[in-house]
Amino acid sequence: MESPRKLTTLIIIAGMVALAGCTGVIPGDPAPADPEPANGSSTVTTNGSVEVHYINVGQSVSTLITSPNGDTMLVDTGHYNDDGEHVLAYLQRHDISRIDHLVTSHSDADHIGGNAAIIKYYETEADGIGAVYDPGIASSTQTYAEYLDAIEAHDVTLYETREGDTIDFGDVDVDVLGPPDPYLESEDRNENSIVLKLTHGETSFLLSGDAEDDQEAYLVDEYGSELESTILKAGHHGSASSSSGAFLDAVDPQAVVISSAYDSQYGHPHEEVLERLAERSHPAYWTATHGNIVLTSDGQTVTVQTQRDSPTDPSTLREGDPIDVGVPDAVSDRARIESDGTTSIDTGSNETPSDADSETDETAAEAGLTVAEIHADAAGDDRDNLNDEYVVFENTGNETLDLSGWTIEDEVGQRYTVPEGFELAPGQTVTLHTGSGTSTTTELYWASGSPIWNNDGDIVIVSNANGERVLEETYS
Repeated sequence: MESPRKLTTLIIIAGMVALAGCTGVIPGDPAPADPEPANGSSTVTTNGSVEVHYINVGQSVSTLITSPNGDTMLVDTGHYNDDGEHVLAYLQRHDISRIDHLVTSHSDADHIGGNAAIIKYYETEADGIGAVYDPGIASSTQTYAEYLDAIEAHDVTLYETREGDTIDFGDVDVDVLGPPDPYLESEDRNENSIVLKLTHGETSFLLSGDAEDDQEAYLVDEYGSELESTILKAGHHGSASSSSGAFLDAVDPQAVVISSAYDSQYGHPHEEVLERLAERSHPAYWTATHGNIVLTSDGQTVTVQTQRDSPTDPSTLREGDPIDVGVPDAVSDRARIESDGTTSIDTGSNETPSDADSETDETAAEAGLTVAEIHADAAGDDRDNLNDEYVVFENTGNETLDLSGWTIEDEVGQRYTVPEGFELAPGQTVTLHTGSGTSTTTELYWASGSPIWNNDGDIVIVSNANGERVLEETYS
């Protein structure tokens, strides 16, 4: 592959904007030996977890992805009717201080509604935007003009991104499967969406933008079984023009995420799509009824968390109650998807709070795991001293605890998974640092790129490998 090249300047409605073309790794790192998209079929050793947040933005879409080393990617920014207000609020609640990669799947106003506001905020009040990625097809809307104006005003790097490119995202492989060169369907914007496949260990996520039947057919013909992914984000908000039978068969997802409004004026998700999913027994998570959906992969298992415990059977998906956009409620565990395709459902979500608290106290007492210290306020600027933000856990029981696969999370659902083989002997402590480092028998590292624990108060939540909550410690 070649390094990035400059393309001829494009005349677009907002003025003169130069897009840097790329036929390789973006931005400009040495190309991998095998440029073909990974299909997750081989065993890969991973370090840390990747989180994929499907934000509830109504009749729109926005996806936040964080890598094990703290890199961030935001794919689309919601609808033009709120100028990215809900997306920006979500990013702020999760202490996202920088967007390393801002991906515009395509230039429709319901996908780039917050681009201008988010670029302005991160370039003037936070730690900036690393680069913006765009399929290179213009729109005549004012929303698109404002987006390009923001790029120009803040001198943000803009890449035209096409099939065959890859985005450098640390330990997570990010392959760009579309749009192809030449464009499809006379440069139709939906049919030339940026399509991304993210692979972490033996798990993978396919983000298909608003790809419809022609781009899906192209992807099936070009990649076939290489499209296979653990999680699929349904194309075009669950429209019948997307998620064809052939495409679903090639991707063969263990779960499908649909982002659209509960009372969508377009009727999304269409019944035809729900029927196709039901025929293939693909569970569906819908932002309109599940709220924010957070999927966490440790490379072997994908844990599904949502704000609401709503139906996932496509045939009863609409029976769930609607949840308003922007509701800040925390997410809870709903399911665990293993790399071998098996799925376990969290059956504890229907307990009353008193029942759940009782079980938590009993399990925690039996396990003997306690929080010995919470050091949320690191010396100096928290962002520059992440390893001085930490939580100390102690085994006060009489038996060694195998903490393999246990999770620690905060009130808003940011999650760390304890590595396989980690044990804590009676009377011993282990310190979980927020930053990066080499784990030992007494020190673990979250590998987050930003602070986790709020200085003004938070909740430390510990769950065992079966997803059962065993400890909850609140501080203020």
